[in-house]
Amino acid sequence: MEVGSRSECVAGCQPVDCPIQLACDDDGAPACAQVKRSHGRILQLCDVLEEIADALPGRVDRGQCRIVGDMLMPLLRYGHDYEEQHFFPAYERGEAEPGSRAQTIRRLKGEHMADEGAAQDVADALSALGDGAPVTNAEALGFMLRAFFEAQRRHVAFEQEHLLPLVVRRAI
Repeated sequence: MEVGSRSECVAGCQPVDCPIQLACDDDGAPACAQVKRSHGRILQLCDVLEEIADALPGRVDRGQCRIVGDMLMPLLRYGHDYEEQHFFPAYERGEAEPGSRAQTIRRLKGEHMADEGAAQDVADALSALGDGAPVTNAEALGFMLRAFFEAQRRHVAFEQEHLLPLVVRRAI
């Protein structure tokens, strides 16, 4: 079975009777599949950021810093936009009491905004390193990278452990 496939996320889900059909993307892929793919990319990026932090100050791969600096914001924004447009509405539609999940969605959207601000700082720092800037304060840069990737890992874990199962369970 393909990772992130409809059958993995929503067993036996058919487009005509899928209770979370509105959460499917324009190609008909279920929201849970796209969210799992997006989470996987973010977690891979966290691993690379950890490698960069571990390599500070003297063993930094400047080419890797340039690549990560260039891809960080688009990757994060795409994942956040998809979640907010497709996945969060599916999560909210599954609530037993109207408004009970709205607070969680507001918190996650707030985290998305804060994450994007932090990601821009990380991207700027990595792009500068990629362009040959010296590592002037390895401890501060390492702390910034670690704070960012640890926050991303926690955010992804929350969505995978609490939101994803509720949306998928509702579809089965």
